Amino acid sequence: MANRRANPEPFTEVTENAQLFADERVRVLLPLPLGEAYDYALPPGMTVEAGSIVEVPLGQRRVTGVVWDATPAGGKVAAEKLKPVIRVFDVPPLPEVGRRFVDWVAAYYLAEPGTVLKMSLSAPAALEPPVPTVGYLRGEGDPEALGLRLTPARRRVLSVLADGPPRPAAELAREAGVSAGVIKGLADAGVLERVAMYDAPGFEVPADAPEGPALSESQAAAARSLSAKVRDGFSVTLIDGVTGSGKTEVYFEAVKAALRQGRQVLVLLPEIALSAQWLERFAARFGVAPAVWHSECTQAQRRATWRAVARGEAPVVVGARSALFLPYPDLGLVVVDEEHDQAFKQEDGVPYHARDMAVVRARLGGFPAVLVSATPSLESLENVRAGRYDSVHLPERHAGAQLPDIEAIDMRADRPPPIQGHGQSFIAPSLRDAVGETLAAGEQALLFLNRRGYAPLTLCRACGHRLQCPNCTAWLVEHRLVDSLQCHHCGYMARVPQSCPECGAEHSFAACGPGVERLHEEVKALFPEARVALMASDTVTGPAAAARFIESVQNREIDLLIGTQIVAKGNHFPYLTLVGVVDADLGLAGGDLRAGERTYQLLHQVAGRAGRAERPGRVMLQTYEPVHEVIQALVSGDRDRFLAVEAENRRKAGMPPFARLAALILSSPDEAAVDAVARALARAAPQGEGIEVMGPAPAPLAILRGRHRRRMLLRTRRDIAPQPLLRDWLRQVEVPGKVRLSVDVDPYHFL
Repeated sequence: MANRRANPEPFTEVTENAQLFADERVRVLLPLPLGEAYDYALPPGMTVEAGSIVEVPLGQRRVTGVVWDATPAGGKVAAEKLKPVIRVFDVPPLPEVGRRFVDWVAAYYLAEPGTVLKMSLSAPAALEPPVPTVGYLRGEGDPEALGLRLTPARRRVLSVLADGPPRPAAELAREAGVSAGVIKGLADAGVLERVAMYDAPGFEVPADAPEGPALSESQAAAARSLSAKVRDGFSVTLIDGVTGSGKTEVYFEAVKAALRQGRQVLVLLPEIALSAQWLERFAARFGVAPAVWHSECTQAQRRATWRAVARGEAPVVVGARSALFLPYPDLGLVVVDEEHDQAFKQEDGVPYHARDMAVVRARLGGFPAVLVSATPSLESLENVRAGRYDSVHLPERHAGAQLPDIEAIDMRADRPPPIQGHGQSFIAPSLRDAVGETLAAGEQALLFLNRRGYAPLTLCRACGHRLQCPNCTAWLVEHRLVDSLQCHHCGYMARVPQSCPECGAEHSFAACGPGVERLHEEVKALFPEARVALMASDTVTGPAAAARFIESVQNREIDLLIGTQIVAKGNHFPYLTLVGVVDADLGLAGGDLRAGERTYQLLHQVAGRAGRAERPGRVMLQTYEPVHEVIQALVSGDRDRFLAVEAENRRKAGMPPFARLAALILSSPDEAAVDAVARALARAAPQGEGIEVMGPAPAPLAILRGRHRRRMLLRTRRDIAPQPLLRDWLRQVEVPGKVRLSVDVDPYHFL
């Protein structure tokens, strides 16, 4: 039976204590890169409230906007020059806390409020009334009185509709085993009644979910603490637990507590590929599926979900960072899973950090935020140390499972021998032996290499020429599975040339270094009988593909898994007992202030995939720097010592979380123009105690998508907010149209 309803209640609703505006002017914020709301006139008889979503004229266009507030009489524009509001959309108004959140995000990140608002109005089709389908009910008409002969086909239709709800024609015809013509004839004769039917949201959650699995003493204590906080207003709690310690089940108890109060819940995940197993666990725990929101959702799904959220009909939403901006009328809990993950930082558009803004949204709404990680960010740990956040600790794996043993393979001594007929090898003999033993025992192994494609560099054997992207200062990556060279920054693609463009040598190009595709080739040569699969962002695209892949691993249809970082997070594979990290040094170089922390987090997460059930796990790290503090911390299991050293190094260097940073990025196709603006900014740079400006300097990616790039970095003491300094600084410099200036407050990447 289709999940539909007939004659739904209208959306139109005036919230209690709403601020109503009638027969006057209002200010409407438009989802465009505009710095303020515009004045519009309300036509006679039209009534709106703050937050009403309206359609207004802008030049020759009609655009959607939100009534931000009323404009006092005698505003900036004379009344007779104001254009009128065209219509009010029949959807709930954007809640007051949502409007405050838009203003807060815009002020913090120096973005136009309209640009932030666009993220809240991200499903334009959801503003229009749903399109009904025609359904059929048993009517009041008596077939015999109407002179209609009841054939067997007609009797079957009436039997299906005897006591049931309305059915669409296709469904009714299928269940009754008749043609659409039979149904139309009954309706035309007055025996059936035509009704409008609307798709129901389908996001119901039981008022009281069943009990979950038995919790350990530490898990139960953490769950009680979080559940109590749901009743107590705003707080931030970090769940700091080792991989496999049951963190999800613990915060599910807080979800249950929020649902008991009738509040909405938001769970943020950093990768859509993580959602498959999470959704399975949620359905098993609560008996129904939550609403899902991410970039892979269809327009129809986005439309239905946005409307359901706005009406309060989606009790639980799980999604990527953009789900934070949906119009929740009564959000009561937000959970940020894998809170350390860099995917929560948006780089394009408004460069916000979803973890930090989730905390802001919770504070504005007066409800708790829960941050979850096995490898918490230094920022969150510092907030715990300073008393700004609470924390609960889960030091042991669930159900007695043991943490894996971790060992380092010194690649200077344990060198991979070449493979006959395949050339260079990248797997050390000791790791080869361990993989063979694991497969012989009927268990699964994972080889991890955080590098997509076949090889990161292609060069000419004759002259050493390296193939570079024509649009970026980046090497082209060979992807042999699709027979192309690709730039991972701008998307440029080309075939490997037959001859070197520098020296003309024929067939002289060689792949240098391993990517996961090259590792896959080596593994197939070493273990020809093994069932090998590759999991990377360009081979497993979207949640559905990820779910199928994960299911095949769980069903033991795969013996040996090769993956990039998307396999490192959140997945539970009971028969996976060996993890081999092919290049543990990858990510440690480059001067990024978070390089060591990120590498530790990633390797700790991938190591946590091993031995999550009753079988003990083993992790082997191939490295040329076995004495590096990151490698030593992983081998010894002394996370806290590593983080203490990392924090002290940051403190001495005056870097976050002990100082504040803001980046200015200039770009233009015209190198002279971008340099001229950079020099002007340098002359106007703010000065004072606790304030330092670094640059301008060419960005590490000095050319990106054909644009020349320069960077400047503003650093202030922790007690000095950079936003006022930035506003005053930028007001002093005129930036021509050919130059783009981007501001990134709290930058995470420095490319």
